[in-house]
Amino acid sequence: PSATSATKSATPSATSVTKSAATLHFEVEDTGSGIAPEEIDTLFEAFRQTETGRKSAEGTGLGLAITRKFVQLMGGTITVSSVLGEGTVFKFDIKITEADAPEIIAKPLRQVVGLEPNQGSYRLLVVDDTKENRLLLVKLLEPMGFEVREAENGAECVAVWESWQPHLIFMDTRMPVMDGLEATQAIRVREAQQQNSARPRTIIIALTASAFEERRGEILATGSDDFVRKPFTEEVFFEKIREYLGLRYIYEDLPQSTTVCRRAKGIDQKSDSFFLAELTAMPQPWLKSLYQAANELNEDLVFELIQQIPNTKAPLSEALMDLLSDFRLDVIVRLTQSLMNDS
Repeated sequence: PSATSATKSATPSATSVTKSAATLHFEVEDTGSGIAPEEIDTLFEAFRQTETGRKSAEGTGLGLAITRKFVQLMGGTITVSSVLGEGTVFKFDIKITEADAPEIIAKPLRQVVGLEPNQGSYRLLVVDDTKENRLLLVKLLEPMGFEVREAENGAECVAVWESWQPHLIFMDTRMPVMDGLEATQAIRVREAQQQNSARPRTIIIALTASAFEERRGEILATGSDDFVRKPFTEEVFFEKIREYLGLRYIYEDLPQSTTVCRRAKGIDQKSDSFFLAELTAMPQPWLKSLYQAANELNEDLVFELIQQIPNTKAPLSEALMDLLSDFRLDVIVRLTQSLMNDS
C-alpha cells in the first residue's frame, strides 16, 4: 500500500509470503513540486539534478544513483512516477527469506546511585556556555558524591583548571570567547610546561553535537582523551568517568523494562490536551532532550528521560511510557516540538 497522508512517507508491506520467502514492496511518496516528464529518463544518472534541485543549490545529484544501486544489489528495480506540481512516488520490490529469530538475552538493568566508600574525592569540571546544560550535568553528578564546578567558556575553564586542579573535565566544543578545543590545547600546553611537577594529568572528555566521524580526529588531535556525542545516556556518561578515573560505583538494580509487557496490552492514549498541560510544567532542557532522543529514535534515552520525571507527575510518566511502548515516538516528537522555546 502507498502512503498518501504525509508530506514524505515510506510504507513497506509484504505482498506475498511463503514459509521460506517473501516479497517486500516499498513506496515513498512526497507532496513536493514534482518532476517534469522530460527529466524522468535521466533522474537516476549520476550527477544529474532536476530543475528544482539545481535551484535549491543543495545536493550533488548522486543520491538517487546510489539508491538505485543499493536496490539493484538487493535484487530489486526502483521505478518513479510523478505529477508536476503535485509530487513524486518511488517504488521497488525486493525478495527476502525468513530467518530464525536469535535468542534475546535480557541485559540486567542497573543504575549508578553513588560512589563506593574509601576512594577519596573526585573533582569534576563542567564546561558549557548554556546554563541549562551545565545544570543538568551538575544535578547528575553532585548527588553521586562528586565535587563539581562550572565554567561557561574555555577561558574560564582554563582559569578554574589552574586554581582547582580537576581530575576530569567535560568540555563542550562550541563556546564563545574560547571554544572547547582551544581550551583543551591551552591546558595541554600548560601541563607540558609543568611536567616536572607532581600535578596529575587532567582527563578531558569533549561533548559534541556533531554527528560527523571526521570530528573525532579533530577533537582527539587537540588533546581530548575521548568524546561523547549529544544527547547521551546517563549510562554512557557514568561509564566514561569510571573508565578514565578507575573509580567504583554503587549500583541499584532496576526492574526490567516493562516495554515488552506493555506492548502486549491495549494502550489508551491520553489526549493532546493532557500531554500539553503536563509537559508545559517540565524544564525546557528536559523537553529538548526528550524531543531530540525521540526524533533520533533513541528508545533507551527516551526511557531514561521518562524515569527522571518526578513522582508527583506519575500520570505523565505512565502516559509517556505507554507511547514509548507503542512505538509512538512520532507523537512524542510532535508534542515536545510544539512546546520548545526558540532559545
